[in-house]
Amino acid sequence: MKSLVASIVALVITTVASPAIAYVAIVTTSVAVTNVADEAQLKTALKSAVDDVLAHAIAFTPTVVTLENVRVLGNRMYLLLLIADADGEKSIETFAAHEPSSADPSTSAEFPPAPEL
Repeated sequence: MKSLVASIVALVITTVASPAIAYVAIVTTSVAVTNVADEAQLKTALKSAVDDVLAHAIAFTPTVVTLENVRVLGNRMYLLLLIADADGEKSIETFAAHEPSSADPSTSAEFPPAPEL
């Protein structure tokens, strides 16, 4: 009888509880760059690219926009943006806190050394 009551309580709790909705997006965009040495042109191109992504590529109001990576190939600059809302920002912080150490996996104590062939 106790297990039946516990099962019913667990079912009610899982039915009533709703997960939090968090939005996190990683967006890649590019801009044409003719003169990388011209700082004003570069700032204008970056601002235009980010504003375009925020206006057209996402459907939520972001609280954080992070430029994760920039690569210049030829006359194009490729940008990798991490965009999140308030709940997504909390999720990112939680994942970052639990990120494994950057130790070399080959020297990790968790795995025995590979046998030699």
